[in-house]
Amino acid sequence: MTEYVEAVGRRKEASARVRLYPGTGEIVVNDKPVNVYFGRALDQMILRQPLALTGTEASFNISVKVQGGGESGQASAVRLGIARALIEQDANLRAPLKAAGLLTRDARAKERKKPGLKRARKAPQYTKR
Repeated sequence: MTEYVEAVGRRKEASARVRLYPGTGEIVVNDKPVNVYFGRALDQMILRQPLALTGTEASFNISVKVQGGGESGQASAVRLGIARALIEQDANLRAPLKAAGLLTRDARAKERKKPGLKRARKAPQYTKR
């Protein structure tokens, strides 16, 4: 059995469990290659940010289990998980990742709907008569 480092990343409703193995740079998300699971190039770029910043793209194979949320939220959750796993692997990578803001959990979430409104803040059209 191969030794690995595990970390969790979350964003909106998405939660990603990331495992970092020593390897050649292969990324698998929910048993699919990353370019199949995340079709948009932007999402692929987002989750590769921590690896590109630290220059470790070809050093690790990454296995991800992600659930909940949408594509964008999942990609951001995976990014946070990868950044946290890299720090567990090598504590010296913390400074560049923190400076780039990749270790901060994005706390923004959907605001709840209020009574009398159509959505969280959208009010029904005002009628004068």
